[in-house]
Amino acid sequence: MLLYADETHVRSYQILRATWSEAGRQKQVPTYGHHAHVSVFGAVNVLNGDTVLHRAVAANATTFLDFLKILKSRYPDQLIVLVLDNARIHHAKMVRDFLRQEGESFHLIFLPPYSPQLNPIERLWKWLKDAVIANVFHKDQMDIDQAIARFMEYIDQQPEEVLRRLGCAA
Repeated sequence: MLLYADETHVRSYQILRATWSEAGRQKQVPTYGHHAHVSVFGAVNVLNGDTVLHRAVAANATTFLDFLKILKSRYPDQLIVLVLDNARIHHAKMVRDFLRQEGESFHLIFLPPYSPQLNPIERLWKWLKDAVIANVFHKDQMDIDQAIARFMEYIDQQPEEVLRRLGCAA
């Protein structure tokens, strides 16, 4: 099972994109003085558009390890080949210990530094942020989390669109 994996943070910072508005009335997106965020771990199969996304309160070695366990339960008895970047959390001692215990269940392939263009899941993150936070105000972390959950439900039903958005459609 070949999967491209990564993590991202969906913040309440407003991302303003080009949008239509009434002539003479600039679109305004409210803001507040604190910034909530939700971290998302993800893996995508570029052959069939299958995605595994996991929301977390932070992106650290512990939550990455949780994500690996989710992948293991999703694809039991299969070799999981993960292509990912060289983030510190991917090399943490607890992660290495887990991978050693799992034996032949996982094989990690690390991309060269500063090469996000080589990981198709980066295009999924752009789509996620365009769908969830572009030109939108989220009042708190729960509101962001619910928007991400709706996005996750949508892409689970649309593997062909996932492939198209990743540039992998035939």
